[in-house]
Amino acid sequence: MGNSASLDASRCPLCGEANRCAMEVERETGQKQPPCWCMAAAFSFSPELLARVPQEKRGLACVCARCAAITG
Repeated sequence: MGNSASLDASRCPLCGEANRCAMEVERETGQKQPPCWCMAAAFSFSPELLARVPQEKRGLACVCARCAAITG
């Protein structure tokens, strides 16, 4: 499957907008970043939210803060 090759890790897998993931910025630029907002919020991502992420995109890109704020 070519899906992961075309996935942009800097984009939310739900809405396609920039996810502002500091870990991805650091990977791309090599410049140290502060901890990403998603690391602090990850424990509070609801199972319903995570279930909305298409199977082929799970674990490959961060959900953006806007989508993370939308409940179930």
